[in-house]
Amino acid sequence: MYKIGCAFCCIAPSISAPLPGMPDGKPAGVPCAHLLADMRCELFGRPERPALCARFHPAADVCGTGRDNAIWLISELEAATA
Repeated sequence: MYKIGCAFCCIAPSISAPLPGMPDGKPAGVPCAHLLADMRCELFGRPERPALCARFHPAADVCGTGRDNAIWLISELEAATA
């Protein structure tokens, strides 16, 4: 399931709601403005972290067994809901 350093959930999906530093949301396939080089969120644990990010919990049906599997699963979910 979830692996530290995967962060594909911060890259693959589109987010239509405004985010700190991304007032128009985030297009699919674009890394979040707060994704650090080591694939950690710079807002994790801070009050300005968006509620939608805080509500997301890694799960096998989204993350699969690792980053490669997550890339496929999240991309498929994004395409199906676009």
